[in-house]
Amino acid sequence: MKLGFDNEKYLREQGDEIRRRAAKLGKLYLEFGGKLMNDFHAARCLPGYDPNVKLRLLQSLKDQAEIILAIYAGDIEHKKMRADFGISYADDALKLIGDLTALGLLVRGVVITRYTGEIAAQQFRKRLEMQGISVWYHYVTQGYPADIETIVSEAGYGKNEYVPVERPIVVVTAPGPGSGKFATCLSQIYHEYRRGGKAGYAKFETFPVWNLPLEHPLNVAYEAATVDLKDCNMIDPYHLQAYGKTSVNYNRDVDAYPLLKAIWERMTKDECPYKSPTDMGVNRIGFGIIDDGVVREASKQEVIRRFLRYQCDFTDGRVDRDSMNRSEALMRKLSLKTEDRVPVVAARQAAQIAKDAGKGKAGGNIVSGAAIRLHDGRIVTGRNSDDLHACAAMMLNAIKLLAGIPEQIPLIAQSIIQSITHVKHDILKGAYTSLNLDEALIGLAISCATNPAAAIAAERLNELRGCEVHMTHMATPGDEAGLRRLGCRYTSDPYYAVTAIFTARQ
Repeated sequence: MKLGFDNEKYLREQGDEIRRRAAKLGKLYLEFGGKLMNDFHAARCLPGYDPNVKLRLLQSLKDQAEIILAIYAGDIEHKKMRADFGISYADDALKLIGDLTALGLLVRGVVITRYTGEIAAQQFRKRLEMQGISVWYHYVTQGYPADIETIVSEAGYGKNEYVPVERPIVVVTAPGPGSGKFATCLSQIYHEYRRGGKAGYAKFETFPVWNLPLEHPLNVAYEAATVDLKDCNMIDPYHLQAYGKTSVNYNRDVDAYPLLKAIWERMTKDECPYKSPTDMGVNRIGFGIIDDGVVREASKQEVIRRFLRYQCDFTDGRVDRDSMNRSEALMRKLSLKTEDRVPVVAARQAAQIAKDAGKGKAGGNIVSGAAIRLHDGRIVTGRNSDDLHACAAMMLNAIKLLAGIPEQIPLIAQSIIQSITHVKHDILKGAYTSLNLDEALIGLAISCATNPAAAIAAERLNELRGCEVHMTHMATPGDEAGLRRLGCRYTSDPYYAVTAIFTARQ
């Protein structure tokens, strides 16, 4: 893999800037934009980027920092999911706490934001407290956003529960966007001043990259990742006015800046130290780029992946048409089409060849194709059958190729396939018997005990991590689970594998 990003350079730049801010402000509430851990979006767009580089930075600051997690009560109520892991925001918050604590970092607790009496939020609080985790409620801010007098009062921020903190750097993070991190920071600063102390605010940002052009594919890829939030990148007008320099920010931070400035000056009775939203961000990501061409191409691929995902989400009813249209507009902005993603063409060709030959499932009535691009550039395809999903067939074909095993040698014995399908169909009364990818991986593991070829091939599974995959039909939950375990970057066309929609995702 060609590298486009230098982690060590970025760590030095970002760490030095955070320390400078903290030294200047005394106590710093540092909002962490994006994902604290497992930032795979950044890793996909910036080849060479460590998905846990933020965590490494925190570890270097662990004696000076503590962490607050914010989670929006509505996301708990509606069981909002992290698409890259397939787990809810609530479960991800618990996972984050466990991971951070295990690394020796101090997690102060969880703030449930915009709480309005949600039963699910109450249950979540009890669940956390039973594990010894402190929880505080923050409410919908009265007067927000126009009535500054009410916001900065006992009826506004004063109504929120104060989180007692001790260290000079307080990191406020969350499972995902829209969790209320910004409001949590301002509420805490209000309480600090009311208690006779002082505190400042800054935002640890990754995207958009302020010192890259607005239309740079890396910045467009950020828009593609957040179309459901209605985010859009823009030139920071306040920065341009203050310094006569062009910088890129996004609409929510630009919109929030006048509010921050007004609230800050109301709370502190002093001039806001930031002249623009760009000023309040700590973002040195652009200085870590070492090959712009590599980053551009990787970012374009991410825009295509996001477009394909939004197509599927729209078909499944998970996003609205406006989000779908916005995603398509970003494709046009970079003059991209789905065929620019290499495995897309190969998967569609595999499905067409199978269809022409009368292959597939149920006598050729259901035909699906899948393709994977290996790290050396080779393309491997698979098609569905009565025994295997297309994705499972593709995986077996790929590890055969990597292990140098002839195509005609089976890795999973027919007796094992029949045993699994018997349990699925006859005992569990499932409608479909062919093995999805997750089941095929189990079948492969069983086969390793008696089939030397299976054992040799299974050792090559790790070589599929980070490979690009495409399917001609939307993945079943079992296929998605298998692809996540393998660490593949997968997309699919927005079609159900069967005509009966209500059974399509079984």
